[in-house]
Amino acid sequence: MSAPETGTDDLAVRVAAWIAADPDPASRDELRGLTDDELAQRFSSPLTFGTAGLRGPLQAGPSGMNEAVVLRTTAGLARRLTDRCLGGGTVVVGRDARHGSESFAHAAAEVLAAAGFRVALLPRPLPTPVVAFAVRHLGAVAGVQVTASHNPPHDNGYKVYVDGGAQLISPADREIEAAIAQAGPANAIPRTPVDPAGEDLVERYLDRVAALPHGTDRGIRIALTALHGVGGATAVAALRRAGFSDIHTVAGQFDPDPDFPTVAFPNPEEPGATDALLALAERVGADVAIALDPDADRCAVGIPGPHGWRMLTGDETGALLGDHVLAVAPAGSLVATTVVSSRLLEALAAARGARYVQTLTGFKHLVRAGDGLVYAYEEALGHCVDPDAVRDKDGISAAVLVCDLAAGLMARDRSLADLLDDHAVEFGVHATGQVSRRFDRIEERAAVMDAVRRRPPSTLAGMAVESEDLAVRRDRLRTDAVVLGGARAGESVRMVLRPSGTEPKLKAYMEAVVPVADRAALAGARARAERLLAELRTAVPWE
Repeated sequence: MSAPETGTDDLAVRVAAWIAADPDPASRDELRGLTDDELAQRFSSPLTFGTAGLRGPLQAGPSGMNEAVVLRTTAGLARRLTDRCLGGGTVVVGRDARHGSESFAHAAAEVLAAAGFRVALLPRPLPTPVVAFAVRHLGAVAGVQVTASHNPPHDNGYKVYVDGGAQLISPADREIEAAIAQAGPANAIPRTPVDPAGEDLVERYLDRVAALPHGTDRGIRIALTALHGVGGATAVAALRRAGFSDIHTVAGQFDPDPDFPTVAFPNPEEPGATDALLALAERVGADVAIALDPDADRCAVGIPGPHGWRMLTGDETGALLGDHVLAVAPAGSLVATTVVSSRLLEALAAARGARYVQTLTGFKHLVRAGDGLVYAYEEALGHCVDPDAVRDKDGISAAVLVCDLAAGLMARDRSLADLLDDHAVEFGVHATGQVSRRFDRIEERAAVMDAVRRRPPSTLAGMAVESEDLAVRRDRLRTDAVVLGGARAGESVRMVLRPSGTEPKLKAYMEAVVPVADRAALAGARARAERLLAELRTAVPWE
């Protein structure tokens, strides 16, 4: 997203050209106040398309999220759509409630309208899944959601959906980047005012989500937090429309607040982020707790237990929802998860007469797993429970189905914890964990991966293991990752090592599987699995 390339211009000339074309006076003043070193940093690494779009800090210049970047990005998107004979089609534009989101969404809508597209600009800050739904519902050629999901408060982003409602994937991202390079100065990009749409698309989304439950039982008490994001009102409306009335919310986290004042990091995966939710659940005697991330595309679930409330892992919730969806799905339906997620869904699918596919991480891959897809999840709290309507992770529809499952179990004097026990007895304990390490330099991260490839460990947790380098595959699982796995006497361990796609980190995803003879042996099997996980943690290559 840099200024137009001239080949020989020095930094001062490029900065001056950018400032002259920046339509935001605050951004112009910000750049004028920077040192030469700061300007060199701002102009050395322009934002590029990552997970379905852009994400970065709110700052002036080509390396940040700002109005000029949004204008040029949207001009590139419009050019790419027009070049693919999609000009004049409908594009949905939505936003969350982060700093800058409202002005960025209007800027994107105005550029698209001036380029001849029909623009459905959503009326207010709304969850990301509403945009994904609207793209499919309207048969739109694309969708844009201005959001940085669960990133820190100083970030924002620009997420792109293509026709069909799935996230953008390569080579479309590179094609858009090429079009952006030809977009010209930001202040020369035509803009046409756009009036926001009404509430109809939101109502259609709520109707669809409310129709998802399988059962008729609604007698549960729900605790819910929106973590200062945009999901609170929509989630409560969806739950009420589905028939759930006993809903208690974390009041101090319910309304959107772009500063996320009560959490260190607005991600329900992070330690401490759900403390207020679990305290509320305990105080009101809830049966299930739901945490949404700030744009409500992720759903975390909490349950009570003998030692108090705890949050389920994404893999635990994935198995619960996968089984629930398959209970009413046609025989031979497809479920999918990723190379770093638990293998429990694969075993469950085989037992339920379903097909299973493993993909690379990210819902841009999961929703393209194949025909007949009825459910997909990834361990990072993402669940797609209704791919015919929303081809992306959707925390609100997942929350409705979790509550449907919990209510049906409660009506039979059972619980989500009981169902987890059932899975462990039927398929063995599948205990999962993750550790990561941040690196100051990309070269250090690459050196660790290279060392693992050249000298993979021969044993893990006392088991002989084999390694597979996914970087040498020639199919859709080709990626920068190494899989280590071994088994002995019915037990197995697995570790996947991969660089993060969004941070300068290496991640290790671990799983230990221990068979369970009967319910009486369950506690011992779980303890054994946790010991194996502890051994795996000590064997992570960078520890």
